[in-house]
Amino acid sequence: MHEAKSQLLKLGKLAWQGEEVIIAKAGEPWLRLTPYREHRQERKMGGLEDQFWMSPDFDDEDEELIQGIEASTTFPREKQWDTHHAIGRASHEPEYGEKQ
Repeated sequence: MHEAKSQLLKLGKLAWQGEEVIIAKAGEPWLRLTPYREHRQERKMGGLEDQFWMSPDFDDEDEELIQGIEASTTFPREKQWDTHHAIGRASHEPEYGEKQ
């Protein structure tokens, strides 16, 4: 704390430069030094309503798309778990040191 008092101007400059400045007392974090900023204006929700367009059927399910994804081999279904192996190992995984 004593050191922080003597270095306050330097610590303030660091805070204004974006550094996180924590002042400790007896080795424990005690204060966070942040730059003073005038009251910020409240944020308003919205404002982009007229800048985007979304199809009215955006949320509708597309059976053809769903069937195509489910039939795809790009992302195979989850592997069946083999209860004879350790918990959490897929049955296709070799034992440690075992060749594939």
